[in-house]
Amino acid sequence: MKFKTAGSLALVALVTLLTGCYSTPDGRNRMGIPFSKDKIESRYERPVDKIVAAAKEVLAFNGTLTSDNTITHVLEARIDNRTVWVRVDEVDANLSRVVVQARRKGGSSDIDLASEIDKQIALRLR
Repeated sequence: MKFKTAGSLALVALVTLLTGCYSTPDGRNRMGIPFSKDKIESRYERPVDKIVAAAKEVLAFNGTLTSDNTITHVLEARIDNRTVWVRVDEVDANLSRVVVQARRKGGSSDIDLASEIDKQIALRLR
């Protein structure tokens, strides 16, 4: 009896620790696994507009572009039942930062897809 109770409590504690919220590049919080690497950050010596155009092409080629915020330069797309966000920020006059984040439907991270999208954006900027 004590073993079942201890096992149940351990299971509840594990579920509580593994579920939570993660933040998206557009400033929202969503349910998912919070302690997993899901972002790739890169810097390019290109203006923001050229990087946003390249990111739009890559996301449209790989999936469906679902959101385009022109004020904060955040793009959102659905690729193979995964959600991908791309945020472009200006660091200096000719230096920009790109953050690519990818999550699966259940809220777990997909760092491989984020890395692939980041690589395709870099190749599109050539």
